[in-house]
Amino acid sequence: MSVAPLKEKVALVTGASGGIGRATALELARRGATVAVHYFRRREGAEETARSIAAGGGSATIFGGDVSRLEEVRRLVADVEKRLGRIDVLVNNAGDLIERRTLLEMTESRWREVIELNLTSIFFCCQAAAPSMIARRQGTIVNMSSLAAHNGGGPGAFAYAAAKGGVISLSKAIAKELAPHGIRVNCVSPGLIDNTRFHGRFTPRETFEGIARTIPLGRAGQPEEVARVIAFLAGDDGSFLVGETIEINGGMFMR
Repeated sequence: MSVAPLKEKVALVTGASGGIGRATALELARRGATVAVHYFRRREGAEETARSIAAGGGSATIFGGDVSRLEEVRRLVADVEKRLGRIDVLVNNAGDLIERRTLLEMTESRWREVIELNLTSIFFCCQAAAPSMIARRQGTIVNMSSLAAHNGGGPGAFAYAAAKGGVISLSKAIAKELAPHGIRVNCVSPGLIDNTRFHGRFTPRETFEGIARTIPLGRAGQPEEVARVIAFLAGDDGSFLVGETIEINGGMFMR
């Protein structure tokens, strides 16, 4: 791999206030990209991500917005393109379980919220970023799915699992549409990843460590390990990968 394979590229990473999003923003910057660090509610997290990028000699700009709302996504993409010139790499990382609810506990409004944040937002972001990529006949998009897409998720996570399953199918469908325009769309599907707000909020530590012991590698993953796969897909090293979903789970799920 060259020292800066993403030099002169502009990357938008949604949900980059912490965890996998932050690790991805840092990794893309390390590989030479100028990074648009997106956040919704956690501006302080985005600021910390940007400071870390700057400390490593990289370039980062912070952008806010609710990616589950079409008008805000269009404004976000337009703002990034205006301030940074274009979007070469789009990483649709924003998403959340929101809360654990069983089938009988789920309300229509909460169901829609989970689906809109984890699936509809990716449609919105891809649709908004695609025209400029098509015009330039280049660009890469990496969407975030989850092991939950394959195993249904943990207790009370069925809506999240459904959304993440949809991300895989959506990625394949969009990949078919955009590949003739020189744009590659792929997907990553992390398993049990440590040091994220997701598990910090929704998985008791004892439960987390018990699951980690069942993984063939004997441990949970780290956000940086997911970030390196995303960066691989974003750059020319993954130049012939289209519509693929890469499982990042230490052997927890094998296709």
